[in-house]
Amino acid sequence: MSGTSLDGLDLALCKISGSGRDTHCEVIAFNTVDYDYEVKKKILNVFAKTTVDLQYLTLLNPWIGELHAQIINSQITKWGISPSDIDLIASHGQTIFHSPKHFHNYSEFNHGTLQLGDGDQIAVATGIITISDFRQKHIAAGFEGAPLAHYGDYFLFFNQQKNTILLNIGGIANFTLIKKASPIEEVICSDLGPGNTMMDQFTKKYYGQDYDLHGQIAASGQINKHLLDALMNIDFINKPMPKTTGPELFNLELLEHCIEISEQHDIDNRDIMATLNQFTALTIVQHITTTGVKDDLRILVSGGGAHNTKLLDNIKQACNGDLEIDILDFNGINADSKEAALFAVLANECICSKKEEGGLTLGKISLPL
Repeated sequence: MSGTSLDGLDLALCKISGSGRDTHCEVIAFNTVDYDYEVKKKILNVFAKTTVDLQYLTLLNPWIGELHAQIINSQITKWGISPSDIDLIASHGQTIFHSPKHFHNYSEFNHGTLQLGDGDQIAVATGIITISDFRQKHIAAGFEGAPLAHYGDYFLFFNQQKNTILLNIGGIANFTLIKKASPIEEVICSDLGPGNTMMDQFTKKYYGQDYDLHGQIAASGQINKHLLDALMNIDFINKPMPKTTGPELFNLELLEHCIEISEQHDIDNRDIMATLNQFTALTIVQHITTTGVKDDLRILVSGGGAHNTKLLDNIKQACNGDLEIDILDFNGINADSKEAALFAVLANECICSKKEEGGLTLGKISLPL
């Protein structure tokens, strides 16, 4: 799994049995292999841009597949695992553009999303059957291609006694609400707004850091109410769920627009970071509140934002300490490994699920030579 934060490739070694509600997944090993500067530079040449060099984009797709295969081969060797011991690779690919219908102005087109990293390249280079390109059938079925987390979340975290929210704070924040003893058809899964993406973009530009470690920069500033109000009034924040978004919307151009309309031209960078941190927190709490679910509710947090101490403090303060909020840690599935594990579950569903039981067949199958 590689997300919109572009920090690297998450690799989870998963042992899975069963399918659907009978799925059991254990993460045996996990590692994140950081992208170096040159890899990030190549991806950023096309990432979240409406105009790109088509030849470059065409060449980048197999190149990322080759890169991911090299990383996989190296990692399983370090883990002491033979490729013959691996049944499937689940490859999410690298998202470079996500464009649901509400985001674009082409009336003749519906939803669209694009992930690079050709599955055939991975299958041939590793010798392992590869399931990839999970989001396209979700779109073909009439949905927006994201988020996909609710299938794996439901299979792994359904609970008869507790209402459960799986809150993932990656580049974008999203959650899955599983009401106790409810069928999968009643699961609510939606993007909420920015997770880390605007904070990360700002720290990269003005502080030369990939992210704000533990929210230290944000903690050193003061929240600017005028800017915060402008951010909270963005149309997407108040759209009903389910919905999807990405850095195509939540970026520094949007921040500059909100600074302009709120007339906060001389705001200190630390105050901007404090405000962006609070913006993410309030967006998350606002959406949790709109569900109306409060009793017997547990919130399990994953993603890079789970390590942002200031962000978690802001979330807890915004809900007045009324909610049970814990960092995810279950069967080796934790804040860092969860997304990779969920795509392993989707690959398992693609191969093992029973259609007559409503099984999923997301993903495309690439065979080795």
